Amino acid sequence: MKPSLAGRLAALVLAALPVADGQALEVNITPGKAVVKTLHEGRMVTIQRNQDQSHVLSGTYAKTSRKCPPFCIQPMQVAPGVATVGELEVLDFIENRVNQGTGLLIDARTPSWHREGTIPGSVNIPFTAFELSQEPAALDAILGRLGVTRKGRRSVVEGMWNSVRNLAGANDETSHHWDFSQARELLLWCNGMWCGQSPRAIRNLLALGYPPEKIRYYRGGMQAWQSLGLTVVKPD
Repeated sequence: MKPSLAGRLAALVLAALPVADGQALEVNITPGKAVVKTLHEGRMVTIQRNQDQSHVLSGTYAKTSRKCPPFCIQPMQVAPGVATVGELEVLDFIENRVNQGTGLLIDARTPSWHREGTIPGSVNIPFTAFELSQEPAALDAILGRLGVTRKGRRSVVEGMWNSVRNLAGANDETSHHWDFSQARELLLWCNGMWCGQSPRAIRNLLALGYPPEKIRYYRGGMQAWQSLGLTVVKPD
């Protein structure tokens, strides 16, 4: 998918910004990288690690045990063909996909979680937005944000028939309804290895026909992100 005009402009802005000297910080991301910059809700954010080497987690993401179900350990591979990534790959995705306007970093958690803090550069699209039971207009709107279009309008009779089939447990919102040729690359995440929100969103996207090679899964999520002291922002 070609970068959007907004993506190209953002890339030019980011390219013109000075990058902090890696020697200026004691806690770097890698030996050769101190920070990553990205736009978040129209403002520039610098992602780096917490420089307080005595800092420890507290609160929600310090917990080790939660009732299962629903908070069960997620598999390393959420679905065939979908790559599972770590923090360095997330940062690379921000620099080379999000900043270029060709990819979306999706915080798939519900809005209440998102408001508590998110990974810079993320957009909040709750996992519930990808449910197969969504009304066609709602799916059109959500998938449109991902660069996906419907191949053609269905007749009223076809729409009614599909509604009847859906009520009976069948699902016709499959890939033959959608054009994924311009679909963006996606990286979805949620709260951590115990969170099923982004895996559920990914499985529903695949059921709709989204190409698995265009989807990545950050299994560590917010818990792993915070355990490394990486920057978290709160929505405006």
